[in-house]
Amino acid sequence: MTEGLWDPDPDDPAQVRGWADQLAGSLSARRVDAGLAPLEYANLAIRGRLLEPIIAEQLPVALEAEPDLISLVGGGNDLLRPGSDPDRMAAILEDAVHTIRRAGVDVLLATGTDTRQAGVLRAIRGRVATFNAHIWSIARRHDAYVVDVWGLRAIQDWRMWAQDRIHLTTDGHQRIAQAALVALGLTPDDAAWADPLARLAPVPTGQRFRSDAEWFVRDVYPWATRRLRGRSSGDARVPKRPRVEPLPPSISAATPSDAVREPVPPPPEPLGPTDTTVPR
Repeated sequence: MTEGLWDPDPDDPAQVRGWADQLAGSLSARRVDAGLAPLEYANLAIRGRLLEPIIAEQLPVALEAEPDLISLVGGGNDLLRPGSDPDRMAAILEDAVHTIRRAGVDVLLATGTDTRQAGVLRAIRGRVATFNAHIWSIARRHDAYVVDVWGLRAIQDWRMWAQDRIHLTTDGHQRIAQAALVALGLTPDDAAWADPLARLAPVPTGQRFRSDAEWFVRDVYPWATRRLRGRSSGDARVPKRPRVEPLPPSISAATPSDAVREPVPPPPEPLGPTDTTVPR
C-alpha cells in the first residue's frame, strides 16, 4: 500500500504516488507555510514484501537516515497466506517497534481493513482482527501512532479500489493520507475525509459474475502462479524514493474531486501494506 499502487503520480503518470507521498506532501506544505524548510522524506516501500523481509531489509536503512518518524506498515501479504500466525507476526512487529522507539524515533503503524464485505477474503477476517488488536496494544505499550484503517468505513466502498481489488485508487489513498494526519494529531486537509460516497444502485448479478470471472483471469491466476513459483510482483524492484531528500510541497494529498473512481466490483481487503516510509 505504501508504494502507492494504484494512485498515478500527477507529475509523472508512469509512476505511483500513494498515501505516504500524499501525507509527506501535506506535511511539507505545512512546514513551508510556517516558514520552515520542506520536509525531508524517503519511501522504501516495495510491493509484495512480507513482514520479516521488511524489517530485516528496510528498517536498518530507515534507521540509518536518523529520521523523526518511521511508518512501519506490514503483515498484509503474510495474512493472505494459509497458516499465517498473527500472534507470531505481532511479536516480530513489536520487536521492530521497540528498536525504533529505543532509537528515539516516532512510529506510525496501521491496521488492516475489515474484510467482512470482501468476498472470499472474509475467511481471513479473524486473523486480520487479531493482528489489529495486537497493533493497538503494541502502540499503547510503545507510545506509537496508529492509522485506523479498519475503522475507516468510507473505504469499504468498492469505488475506493482499483481493478485488482487489492490496491487503492487515488480516492482510497487520499482517505488513508487524511486518516494518517488525524492519527498524528493533526488537522486533516479535507474536513470530509471520512464521509462515505453517495450510495449507488446494486450491481446486477450477471454483471457481477462476469466481472468476477475477468478478475480471476486477470489478477488471481497470475498471483497464484507467482506464489507456486516462489515469486513476487516486487522481485527485482527497488524503492522509488530510496534516499532522504527535501520533498516539494506540490506532492500533496488529493481531494475527493481529484480522485479517480473506477467502476469495479466489491474488492477483497487490501492486504498489501508491506513497507517502511521515512518522513523527516
